[in-house]
Amino acid sequence: MMNIGMSASCVYPLSVENGFRLSAQVGFDGVEVMVTNDKTTQSADRLLALSRAYDQPILSIHAPVLLLTHFVWGREPQVKLEKSAELAAAVGASTVVVHPPFRWQAGYAERFLDIVRQTSDDYGVHIAVENMFPWRIRNTSVAAYAPGPDPRELDCDAVTLDFSHAALSGHSALELMHAYGDRLKHVHLCDGSGPDEDQRIFDEHLLPGQGGQPVAEVLQHLTATNWKGSIVAEVNTRKAKSEAERVALLEQTLDFARLHTRKELAVA
Repeated sequence: MMNIGMSASCVYPLSVENGFRLSAQVGFDGVEVMVTNDKTTQSADRLLALSRAYDQPILSIHAPVLLLTHFVWGREPQVKLEKSAELAAAVGASTVVVHPPFRWQAGYAERFLDIVRQTSDDYGVHIAVENMFPWRIRNTSVAAYAPGPDPRELDCDAVTLDFSHAALSGHSALELMHAYGDRLKHVHLCDGSGPDEDQRIFDEHLLPGQGGQPVAEVLQHLTATNWKGSIVAEVNTRKAKSEAERVALLEQTLDFARLHTRKELAVA
């Protein structure tokens, strides 16, 4: 069964509880929790209480791999990943989303694929490596990730496809989807238009259909092939001036997903 969920990060800077509440209100099938400095996101008991209160299954856990979560669960990235997998198993989530290592995490980067595979085996969850993008500083491309930002080049068993990141990399998400093949386990539903005219990088996470990625085509193909993963909205609603406006953006996102996962529109 294909679930269409919502990342609690969609309602940032609101709390994770608001993520569960609005996901239920809009009609998503469940929630992805990004582990942050908020202690609730780190606690299986608190997350399960929210899941029960709002009747929203926890579909996935996003490991604390962002720069702003650098100190969550200490500094050791392997520990962060293992704790994320432990949390996912405790709340019944099937997938942990993780980014490729930063280049300065040298020891972790060298052992990353072995760590990912062992952690997946130990906790019985998919560790789905997310496609990232080249960084640019003063119009110069920077190799921020090691061995690189593209899971096509990594010998990992599970992959997360993010449309906004694909746009920033100059790749078609449809081509990436085909290249990932059976390794594709998770999708972050959004859109992107790529670098601006000055080649500045903005990870836009637009609503699907508002950028240049073939989002509809990817969803239709996944439907046609009876794909079993989760599609999780990860859109930016920070410019919403009211809750009603934020809800409307989330409803538009869900409507797009429901439309393009209808069997009659499916394209193999």
